[in-house]
Amino acid sequence: MLTHLSIQNYALIDDIKVAFAEGLTTITGETGAGKSILLGGLALVLGKRADLTSLKNPEKKCIIEAEFEIKPYGLQSFFENHDLEYDHQTFLRREILPSGKSRAFVNDSPVALQLLRSLGARLVDVHSQHQTLQLTENEFQRKVIDAVADNHETLITYKVHLKAYRKATETLHELQNFQANTIKEHEYHSFLLKELEATPLDIGIQEALEAECEQLNHVEQIITQLALGHQLLHDEQVGILGKLADLKKTLQNLAHFGAAYQTLNERIQSLNIETSDLASEMEQLQEDVEVHPERLEIVNQQLQQLYTLQNKHQVTTVAELIAIKQQLIQKVQDVTNIESRIAKKKAEVAQHTALLEQYALKLRAARQAALPALKKRLHQHLHTLGMPSATFKIELNPAPIFTAHGKDELTFLFSANKGASYGALKKVASGGELSRIMLAIKSILAEHEQLPTLIFDEIDTGVSGEISTRMGDIMKHMSQTLQVFAITHLPQVASKGQQQLKVYKKEDENGTSTYIKALNTEERIAELAEMLGGKNLSTSALAHAKQLLQ
Repeated sequence: MLTHLSIQNYALIDDIKVAFAEGLTTITGETGAGKSILLGGLALVLGKRADLTSLKNPEKKCIIEAEFEIKPYGLQSFFENHDLEYDHQTFLRREILPSGKSRAFVNDSPVALQLLRSLGARLVDVHSQHQTLQLTENEFQRKVIDAVADNHETLITYKVHLKAYRKATETLHELQNFQANTIKEHEYHSFLLKELEATPLDIGIQEALEAECEQLNHVEQIITQLALGHQLLHDEQVGILGKLADLKKTLQNLAHFGAAYQTLNERIQSLNIETSDLASEMEQLQEDVEVHPERLEIVNQQLQQLYTLQNKHQVTTVAELIAIKQQLIQKVQDVTNIESRIAKKKAEVAQHTALLEQYALKLRAARQAALPALKKRLHQHLHTLGMPSATFKIELNPAPIFTAHGKDELTFLFSANKGASYGALKKVASGGELSRIMLAIKSILAEHEQLPTLIFDEIDTGVSGEISTRMGDIMKHMSQTLQVFAITHLPQVASKGQQQLKVYKKEDENGTSTYIKALNTEERIAELAEMLGGKNLSTSALAHAKQLLQ
């Protein structure tokens, strides 16, 4: 419930603070006193967009703060989901700066305006004559029936299955579209894959083939150079090995003359061994090298295959070809396995469909069972509110598809007069009739679910004194389970409140300002008498006012 409201520098309001009681609070005041301004300020703190014209003093910021007791509303998960600190006593604050910027806070945490609006809708429900058009919307009508039918838990389960069904159906359509779009590409992908599979693709193979090709193309040059090297090593007159042998003997003869000579001897020994190994290896290579035109042709063919594939796939390395090969394998497998995947997904869709049908039928059965009681209660309320011939015709018929709330089509028709034909509410009900129907429906809803604070903004406009008394009685009955506000010009309604607030204007040298005050018993009598008979308070008006309060 709304416990406190503070408004500073808004429209005609300088600074007001008001505390609200449980039950029914009536708000009265002359036309133009500022009752709509009070609602406007509350709407801002609940998330309505603002502009600079909202500021009474354009050089100061506007601050509106509302305190709520939210324990009955079960909003812990909402706060957790939005990373907000939860407290049974929750504060909403809105600031409009002179620059035009707006800031919103929940329990002193900055929030986006959309989040404030979403939370505000769970805390306060405002109804005026023009807002009763909500009655004509199919979604609202369905909500009423489900509340009376106690379909809350069934709807939660149904929506879980609906989400899974829609996800599975979406995936199935994607698979079917994939199959239709890729079946033409499948043969091409398979052809490309076979080309790559027919070619050896190992990391390093290209470099190895290119090196081998280089050797095979220059085999004559290699043989010539190896022969020359062999000659330089083994020539009898100037061969390196012979000269090294002579040098080795010379240094051996010096080795015993000191450490320096011994080191030289060891180095020449190592050099002689290394040169001998080099000579042996060159001799072996010379024997192994041979002209091999057939192998050269094979190597050239393999390299040409690699170059052709790289050019075809617009890459430059074997590693990139391997990556493309893996992609093609996956694409071919996807198409190959698509039939089994589609069959599996169809079975999943069928399973979800069966569950949805089960819960949709359960919802329909509960709605059908609740309809007679709903119509009876509506007719009783409307008869009480001066519409003795008003009747509803409410029908449920199977819908062709699953909707967000089942598989039903709802027809909600109304007739205000005996013998008159039924029609849609928005076509056959007047504004005053819609107001009374809304009050009747809200009264019924209050018995079946925890409603937020309800504010009725002059929905009693245009009704007679007797009917307004009955409207007040209904609001008072509703206020036994929830907080209700009634902004009214009718004393019969105003007298029903456990609390009565008066909105009024005062003029001084600085201009006009709006104020609000809680009335005590004597002030209520005077206010009601003025509403009954005007400014001049007659004895009869005062007596009538006392009677209304009693």
